[in-house]
Amino acid sequence: MVKLTMIARVTDGLPLAEGLDDGRDVPDTDYYKQQVKALFKNLSSGQNEPSRMSIETGPYVFHYIIEGRVCYLTMCDRAYPKKLSFQYLEDLKNEFERVYGNQIETAARPYAFIKFDTFIQKTKKLYQDTRTQRNISKLNDELYEVHQIMTRNVQEVLGVGEKLDQVSQMSSRLTSESRIYADKAKDLNRQALIRKWAPVAVVLGVVFLLFWVRKKIW
Repeated sequence: MVKLTMIARVTDGLPLAEGLDDGRDVPDTDYYKQQVKALFKNLSSGQNEPSRMSIETGPYVFHYIIEGRVCYLTMCDRAYPKKLSFQYLEDLKNEFERVYGNQIETAARPYAFIKFDTFIQKTKKLYQDTRTQRNISKLNDELYEVHQIMTRNVQEVLGVGEKLDQVSQMSSRLTSESRIYADKAKDLNRQALIRKWAPVAVVLGVVFLLFWVRKKIW
């Protein structure tokens, strides 16, 4: 199934539109959106990436096409047909160019074409069920081939493998330090209680001792 859809200008990575209802059933949606933004940033920095690519990330795959200085990207389940993913993007591209083609270069703010979400949602519904006659026909369309489209890993594309390891190590270190801090805090609290109540205990002990001695004498 189609999970996320985002469109951005390649020259500067400016997000132009996205599916507003996307990602509600995806754990860690923000994490994957950050990966998409990092990919857009890579493309805008002049990375010589193919105009069409599939990028594996966890249980999902990013598919994107670049045309007219615009990147159209979707994230789908790994089991979702690659051919349908790219045909979905082609449909978005054709409509986006038709409606906003002469405004893309002059867009100055993020999500300037957020109203395109209406078309994204309508088109996504057409592609959700791979068993419909429409989608079966698309899968059998021999004129549209995707075998030659490269598939890579997100860490390879973004070059974040080492950074992710560093973040993981830092997180583990912070967790360990937090536990040490918590143990020290408990010790300090215990010592504070002892200092606070020790004099009282001594006084009570002396009073009890005097009372006991007095009772023995009398």
